[in-house]
Amino acid sequence: MSSPASTAAPPLPPLASVAPPAASGSGSGFHSASLYVGDLLQTVNEGLLFEIFNAVGPVASIRVCRDAITRKSLGYSYVNFHQVQDAERALDTMNYTLIKNQACRIMWSQRDPSLRKSGVGNVFVKNLDLGIDNKQVSLVCYSFSVLCCKVCCKVYIL
Repeated sequence: MSSPASTAAPPLPPLASVAPPAASGSGSGFHSASLYVGDLLQTVNEGLLFEIFNAVGPVASIRVCRDAITRKSLGYSYVNFHQVQDAERALDTMNYTLIKNQACRIMWSQRDPSLRKSGVGNVFVKNLDLGIDNKQVSLVCYSFSVLCCKVCCKVYIL
């Protein structure tokens, strides 16, 4: 008789081990050192992000994306590092950290619009336990090459 298979999941590698996207149009193998940082409060600005991310490694530039008319933050930004290794370290160590008491979501910047807008691979999962958060879902999805996860919660006001 064979012994039952182990149900324990193998440990997951750090997120930074996933290679960054190659820069568009570069046949040279150059990899982008640009990160998307999302789920930001409207009060988060470039100066605060520079202070936070420059602690990981030298930052080349930061752009908080804003509404063209109101100039209010859209809740996401791009942080560009000089070195891919610094961007990898930021992704590995800072994903889901709190910025102004709100967990940020970090992933490699994907600048190829055909990939971003294709809709391929988008999955919606509902009826998750209320205790499940973004980080827990990311750890489960990592083994399936999921680039980014986000848990959305409905708030009912009585």
